[in-house]
Amino acid sequence: MSTLAPGLPKRERTRAQLVDAAIKVYAARGVAAATVQEIADVAGMTTGTVYNHFRTKEEVTSEVALRLAATLSARIAESQAGVKEGAERMAIGGRRYVWLAEVAPQWALLMLDVAAAAPELLVHIRQYVLADLRLGVKQKAFRIASEEVAMDFINGAGMQAMRSVALGLAPATHGADMAACVLRALGVPFAQAEEIAHRPLPDFPALG
Repeated sequence: MSTLAPGLPKRERTRAQLVDAAIKVYAARGVAAATVQEIADVAGMTTGTVYNHFRTKEEVTSEVALRLAATLSARIAESQAGVKEGAERMAIGGRRYVWLAEVAPQWALLMLDVAAAAPELLVHIRQYVLADLRLGVKQKAFRIASEEVAMDFINGAGMQAMRSVALGLAPATHGADMAACVLRALGVPFAQAEEIAHRPLPDFPALG
């Protein structure tokens, strides 16, 4: 998930390197236990350099949150490009986050840890989920009384499913089963929700 693209100006390149280092430290130590000194050490820089780019560790965490959210959201959105049905888009999005927990549990747990420390991660992801929710309502696939309550349910179910899978507490079908439950909660009939949630996932662009 590095953003070290060729040709980046020096300041942006250094900032990106610090975020890369923070991701490594957070993944190994957790957000709460990590220190600015450890981030600087992994980046091969001084703490002064860190503070030249980020005023506090919280600012580093915020940047990590935005990096993780932007990277995954963009790739999920890209994989949904040809999908016009709001209900299927919702299922794909939820299943992909659970899939991440299956193939890269450390990354999934990192996302959950960062989300708790930096709400910006969920705020960024929210716009994608909300767009699919509203599309499903417009297509009359979803029937909800409250958009905010629906969003809370979707996010809560998705995050807990990620945690369960990342910790090895759920079966291989957990992502699709969770997506089917979400669709039913949004008003999709049982059999239809099961069919949509268990469709083959579209190809997923590789993470950089």
